Formats: sequence, C-alpha cells, structure tokens
Amino acid sequence: MPQKQQIRKPKITEKAKGAAKRFLDARRGKPAGKIAPAKIAPAPKEKPIRLPVRPAGGPVRPARGSPRAKAALTENEKKIESLIRRGRDRGFITYSEIVNAFPHIEEDIPLLEELYQRFEETNVEVIETRDLLETEEVKGKGKKEARPETEADASDSVQMYLREIGRIPLINADMEKELARKIEKGDQEAREKLAQANLRLVVSIAKRYVGRAPHLSLLDLIQEGNLGLFKAVEKFDYRRGFKFSTYATWWIRQAITRALADQARTIRIPVHMVETISKYQQVKRRLLQDLGREPLPEEIAAEMGLEIEKIHHIAKISQETVSLESPVGEDDEDSVLGEFIVDDKTLSPAQSAARRVLREQMISIINDLTPREQKILRMRFGLDDGITHTLEEVGREFGVTRERIRQIEAKAIERMRSHGLVRKLESY
Repeated sequence: MPQKQQIRKPKITEKAKGAAKRFLDARRGKPAGKIAPAKIAPAPKEKPIRLPVRPAGGPVRPARGSPRAKAALTENEKKIESLIRRGRDRGFITYSEIVNAFPHIEEDIPLLEELYQRFEETNVEVIETRDLLETEEVKGKGKKEARPETEADASDSVQMYLREIGRIPLINADMEKELARKIEKGDQEAREKLAQANLRLVVSIAKRYVGRAPHLSLLDLIQEGNLGLFKAVEKFDYRRGFKFSTYATWWIRQAITRALADQARTIRIPVHMVETISKYQQVKRRLLQDLGREPLPEEIAAEMGLEIEKIHHIAKISQETVSLESPVGEDDEDSVLGEFIVDDKTLSPAQSAARRVLREQMISIINDLTPREQKILRMRFGLDDGITHTLEEVGREFGVTRERIRQIEAKAIERMRSHGLVRKLESY
C-alpha cells in the first residue's frame, strides 16, 4: 500500500547515517569515529550483495521482489513499529533492544540507516550502552544469538542507571596502570575514576544472576557487585600484568554469590554449605541422566566421596521453605497450605479421653496416701501445675533434708504399686 511504501523508504539524513555508523562501531568493539565506512564489494547482479561485516555462515538477504523478501519486509515493519512505540512511551531506546529485535542488523546497513531515520523523525533517543550489546557467537559458525531482553522489562530506575553509566567513557590498559599508580599514592579521584569506568562490567555480570533469589532484584545484585568492584580497586596490583577487568571479575562474582548465599533463603545457610549443596544438586542431576531414575543416597555419597549420613543432612537442609499461608489451588482462594498439614502435637479425641481417665484413676490412688505423701508426689511430678520440683526444693517446703524427702517419695510410690487399682493402669 502507498502509505506503507512511503514509510519503508524515507529520505535518509546525514545525522541518521552518522548514528548508524556509531552503532556499527559499537557492535564491532572499536572506538567511534576511527573506522572507515564499510565498502560494499562489487558482485554480479544475479547474486545478493555480501557486506564485509557479515560473519561466515550468516544469513543471505533474499532477492528483491521475491515472496521471502516481501515477508521479511512486513516482519521488519512490525519490529520497527514496536521499537518506535516503546521509545515513544519512555523517550528513548537502548542498543540492546535494537539488537534483540534485529540480531543481524549490522549486515543490512540500509535497514539500519532507515531505522535511525525513523527514530529521528519520532524524536526517540538511542542510548549507547556498548557493553550490554554483545551477543554470543556460535563456535565454528559465527552465528549470533540475541540476548534476552531484560532492559525492556526492567524498572525505570534500572533504565536511568544504565543510561547514566553508559555516558562514562571507557579506559584502556595504559590508563588503568596510570590510575593504579595514583591510587597507591592515595589519590581518591583516581580511585573513583577507575571504579566508574568499570560499572558496566558489574551490570553485565549481575545480569547472569537474575532470578537466583526472589528477594534480590537486578538493582540489588548490581549494588552488591559494586561493593566487590570497590574491593578490587583497593587491591589491584598492576605490576602482575593483568587487566583490571580480569581481576575485578572475581571480586564482583564473589560479592554477588556471597549476597545470594546470605539473603536468598529465609533461613540463612553458611557459604561453604551453599557450595556443598550446589555440588550435591549437580551430582544428583548427572546421575539422574546417566541412570534414567532418581539416584539413591548411597550412589550420591559414593560419587561425592561423602558418608551417607552427610548426604541425608545435605538433602534435608537444601529444602526450600514454604509459607503455611500459601494459597492452594486456583479456584478456591480461601484455602491455604496450613489447613492440609497434620498437626502431630495436637492429641486426638481418643488420646485426650484416655489421658483424662488415666488422670482420674491416678488421683483416686494418690488420695489413699497421707496428705504429706500426696503433696510431696504432687510437687515432685508436677501433678497440679505441671512444674516439677527438685528434692532440695521440696525439702525446704517441709523443713527436712532432701534425703528424707527421697525416702518418703520411695515409700509412697511403693504403696501405690500395691494398690488394687494399679492393674487397671497397665493398659496405659
């Protein structure tokens, strides 16, 4: 249709072309403004144009006018409209969202320029978060997989933070060494600059741990990772010849995993036990695949080199806690889990009746003793208030020694054993 044809081929301005070139620079991991424009190699008319930036094994653009090309055109229009709507709602769009929609956008420069032209016409700003753009390449093929779209579902605070750290310039290895020398001399400004230049590294690592703990959001993980980054800044030794990012990665991971171990569970588990539980679960999954059934505790113990009692202990503490107020079922919202759990501490009606009869018969036997013997037995065994008293306490009550109280107690119990109602108590 005429309107669709007009949208598909807008007039590309120099500003849109420059923005598209900066995008390609970021995707290639090279500094912006230092790359010559991509040259298209001449090719026969019957073959599709192959750009130098396309990796080996990448998709080939279909010929113009073919049914496949028309279908791709319609699909691209839908994706572009979706990006524009999202950008209008927030006022900006991120590099990652462009890559998620068009994983191979760098292979189609006209489409990329058209996309930036449409963003310019609709006043949608594109945020340059380069380190969040990289996609993993399949070994041996060079195909790229789009990363999951986390920024689109994140809160506004996350987007603001990504936008802020995306403006911080990166530093090279020489600058890292220079800043490290200044940090050794106590330069606070150099310490802050080195940390700020690596904030995006923290985000890229923290995103891998999203969902590990229900109580820790992406911002919480980033904050914990930043604490590890600050420790790395303090302890970095440039003389060993390693890049700061390589060294800082371990500190960031340790800080995040420590936070997960401390805050992921309602009942905290020590860090060393968290690692043991993780190993236990890995071994259990591997044996499940090898055996085709649930592995026995003995098999897991033999695989891990631990005692069977230790395996039972690990399996017990690895269980997740569940609230008794959790709703049960989808239709009945009033039912909770606690209503379906048996209370072993509450006596059944039969047990309660049997205890009442036993108490009545015991009282009838005790009543045949002397008042002194009755009181001593009631205090010693807590028959009245449920509180038992020691021989010393009962002796002070009667003004005699504890040995005398022990003798009276033994004599009273012996009289009770010879009582005629004792046989009725044998069934209890």
